[in-house]
Amino acid sequence: MESSAVLSKLISSYQKYYDVKKCNEIFESTAEFHSCNEQYFLVKAAKISQFESNEYVFFAQEQNLTAEKLLFLDENAWKTGLSKVKVSSHHRNSDVTLIIVAQTIEPEAKKKIRRLRHYKSYCFSFKGWSSYKIIAYEVSTEKIFANKAGNSLKKLFN
Repeated sequence: MESSAVLSKLISSYQKYYDVKKCNEIFESTAEFHSCNEQYFLVKAAKISQFESNEYVFFAQEQNLTAEKLLFLDENAWKTGLSKVKVSSHHRNSDVTLIIVAQTIEPEAKKKIRRLRHYKSYCFSFKGWSSYKIIAYEVSTEKIFANKAGNSLKKLFN
């Protein structure tokens, strides 16, 4: 199976719940998910709490993923995701996810994927936080590489 076919299947699975947009720049597509929950006590006027959760997903396709290209995609996904965060008293979390589909992945890049971590708290987590997930799929060997937070995304490729 080609990497473009894998990526299009993956993007179509996100279209049910996420707002997916095509990109022509660094990433093939981006997907956004926004959720707002409120809790009330008997009537809506007695609001107990309200919180917002967001997720920003970036899809990239590469022929050969090198360590330099990985770090470039990683930095751009994290910066772009954080630029979309709107911190308020109702903000709970805004997660950034990078999904890479590559025909081949160099050994150095495979090692770096597992070690990539980003985290940011806003006002000592009183106004929420941002965490980072990364997963890469090597089409030629059908192997999956992810950081610790991205391990939950492995089921996408099964």
